[in-house]
Amino acid sequence: MRTIFRYALCAVLALMAGTAMAHDKQYKEGPVVEQSFIKIKPGKFSDYVAYLAGPYKALMEARKKAGLITSYAVYSFAARNPSEPGMILSTTYPNWAALDRVAEDEAVSAKVMGTMKQMEQAGADRGVMREVLGSQMMQELILK
Repeated sequence: MRTIFRYALCAVLALMAGTAMAHDKQYKEGPVVEQSFIKIKPGKFSDYVAYLAGPYKALMEARKKAGLITSYAVYSFAARNPSEPGMILSTTYPNWAALDRVAEDEAVSAKVMGTMKQMEQAGADRGVMREVLGSQMMQELILK
């Protein structure tokens, strides 16, 4: 019986310590940013920017209007070597939970981009213009 009491006491103390630590955080969780690193294939910059200014922008604006994202941006820069990206696509979400709104995002995408088959074809079409080198997600920590 004493052993059970000790374990229960330790669990309660650990829970209390965790709660106290949460109140002592020097920050709050901010928005989540996804960055995709894009290498544009030779001779395809104008074509890719036309895609970004057309269907990509329409999709991002629809996601913003639906409250799925808070903002998006396109950054172009001079790569230091041939293996680096020349463009970064950035999307900002209000929080991690926003990424769970898959059904809503699929509905918005279907309205803007068409059927799944049309979206797959559009992805293949972009493949001749660019190479996705990778992506990363990060969360802003807002200091108190």
